[in-house]
Amino acid sequence: MSVVKSIEIVVPEDKVYLAGSNVDGQVVLSLNNTLINPVVKVELVGRGYLQWNEDVGADKDYSRDVVCNNKADYINKTKTFKIEGNWLDSGTHTFDFHFTLSTRLPSTFTSRIGYVSYFLQASCSSRELILAKKKKYLLVQGTSSIRKDRLQSKDPFVVEVDKVVVYHCCFQQGRVVLRISLVKNIFCPSENVTFTTEIDNQTGKSIKRVAFTLYSNVLYMGFTARSEPRTLEDRNVLLRLEPRMEAMPFEVTRITNIMALPSLLPVSCVSLANEIMEIRYELVGTLYLPWSMSSVVARVPVLIGTIPTADPEESGSGAHPNP
Repeated sequence: MSVVKSIEIVVPEDKVYLAGSNVDGQVVLSLNNTLINPVVKVELVGRGYLQWNEDVGADKDYSRDVVCNNKADYINKTKTFKIEGNWLDSGTHTFDFHFTLSTRLPSTFTSRIGYVSYFLQASCSSRELILAKKKKYLLVQGTSSIRKDRLQSKDPFVVEVDKVVVYHCCFQQGRVVLRISLVKNIFCPSENVTFTTEIDNQTGKSIKRVAFTLYSNVLYMGFTARSEPRTLEDRNVLLRLEPRMEAMPFEVTRITNIMALPSLLPVSCVSLANEIMEIRYELVGTLYLPWSMSSVVARVPVLIGTIPTADPEESGSGAHPNP
């Protein structure tokens, strides 16, 4: 029979920790027998990793796959608990811990290319032999300043005026103008993205279909085995909305729409010393024309950001045997 019956980490379930906040919890250790010279500790670890394959020489007579990867360590803290008398009796023992997250952390993130993850790992050992360990993943919401210069649209048909984007297109039937206006510049995770759409339909036919899609555009940054820098862009649909509407001929139609953001999101264009990716968001409105296979599209950057918290002091406490 093993000396250690079980080891558990107790923290609030499904809590999202803001970068700069505290992580408080307990390590609960249950023993079948008395343990001499125990070492009980808990670690807080945060790291990121990317990997993808790149086809080199595809336009030639030969080609080969090149592996591109990158990694980053964001946080690594350890709390080793003080144990009176250097022994623990059989039964259940509770150890309180307290960590402070750095204010400069990216959000928890997972994709087919890579991940950013945070976890707590508790372990109990004796005489350099690990008797038991337990891992528990945490959800972390990053905070960072937003670099607006990285979000400017390169579409020559898009005219940006603060939070407003206008796209106009002319046809034989007349002119159609699609205008998207955000209620503010920066949104936080779990907030509603509220925006107004204006459709100026100067044609003789009604337009009945418009769709809005919020995309996340991720720029991954890695290296080959020869330390050659490589980048990979990945675009994914985050939210989609297709409201009921009808833009009558020779009229201006205005509609207000709301998209609810997830509670956990990477902030826009995070800049870190050990940066491995950049993320930006774009709201795309598509107006489908009933007389044509083409459509009118307007794009506007959506900035996701949060307010960093202050850095409190880190502290910890020892073990409290349960009666």
